[in-house]
Amino acid sequence: MLIQIRDLAKDYVMGEQTVRALDNVSLTIERNEYVAIMGPSGSGKSTLMNLIGCLDTPTSGTYFLNGKEVGSMTDDQLAAIRNREIGFVFQTFNLLPRANALQNVELPLIYAGLPAAERRTRAAQAIESVGLTDRAHHRPNELSGGQRQRVAVARALVNKPSIILADEPTGNLDSRTGEEIMQLFNDLNRAGNTIIMVTHEADIARHCARVVRLRDGRIEADLPSSEAFAHA
Repeated sequence: MLIQIRDLAKDYVMGEQTVRALDNVSLTIERNEYVAIMGPSGSGKSTLMNLIGCLDTPTSGTYFLNGKEVGSMTDDQLAAIRNREIGFVFQTFNLLPRANALQNVELPLIYAGLPAAERRTRAAQAIESVGLTDRAHHRPNELSGGQRQRVAVARALVNKPSIILADEPTGNLDSRTGEEIMQLFNDLNRAGNTIIMVTHEADIARHCARVVRLRDGRIEADLPSSEAFAHA
């Protein structure tokens, strides 16, 4: 089992009010699963993604990632887990504008302390895996939106993480380019990668094998996508 979440809760203090963004959620995700997390705005899906991605810590409950209890780790320990275990793909790409594609993909390996030659080799392999070898030395402003997202996917892959965590990865792309990026994710999942995708778009979630729907901080439904969209 890759992810085991039990009774996870997250409270935010806003002025004199305490808002419960996530309300005792329990969830397990196996290796090589392809999961969409859906829900309306304010449902808790971003909070759950931040907790799974070790970008935030829970108020209560437990979260085991790869057999390690990460809910009680220090900031430094969480940073190490993020770098080693999780590849992030964001809606806004989050690429360094002055660095070329290869240098952007190398970044997680620099943080991991790998020697320069090994970094370059692994970054080039990751760029090749997303079909962008001929654009490796282009900066983000010289790339299309779809190509930028491919660079972001390569960066997410380069550390060979346990999970690829994608937050609205097609949100800034036109529908045709978005479909191309989803085909890339499908290929990555078939190659053995575990992918968790936060999305509000049914067309995107349909690519996933399993759909977890949140509402008001709780899991409303957890179904195979064939059942989740049977009546759509």
